[in-house]
Amino acid sequence: MPEGIEVPETHHEHEELPYTVPVAVTMSILAVCVAIATLFGHRAATEVLYLQTKAMDQWSYYQAKNMRLNEKQGVADMLETLTAADKQKAQALREKYLKDVERYSDEKGDISAEAEKYEKERDVAEHREDRFDGSEVILEIGLIICSLTLLTRKKIFWHAGIGLGVIGVIVMITGFLMRG
Repeated sequence: MPEGIEVPETHHEHEELPYTVPVAVTMSILAVCVAIATLFGHRAATEVLYLQTKAMDQWSYYQAKNMRLNEKQGVADMLETLTAADKQKAQALREKYLKDVERYSDEKGDISAEAEKYEKERDVAEHREDRFDGSEVILEIGLIICSLTLLTRKKIFWHAGIGLGVIGVIVMITGFLMRG
């Protein structure tokens, strides 16, 4: 070294915990699990919105058919009640309206069944979303508790973090297993 510059020799050895690397690896695994739970939680939330929209569309369609049915039924009732100049024509027209009433009535049943199917699928997706969100929270808490090991140098936090991580992963798996 050039003269005049003295570098003090320090022999501070950073005292490292013997389990720093395993704790860091555990924290990394927990962070990946949090990311997975978050991703699938967001996807489940999107699915809930999609299915809710589909159900609402079906119920709107149902309502439109119901309004047409009521309109046709009203016209058919009027044709039966009023005196027409051409009774045969009025009767034929009334029968046409009654066929429309029957058709709309049948269609309403199919439409409501489809709307209810979407609502059931939405309910399952909501439960799945809850599982992923719960898993995310548990995993994040496990990650934070695990990190306390590095600050406090107490293994109990590492073990608690691992335990919460296992619980979080189990909760996440139940989200994947939910079916309608």
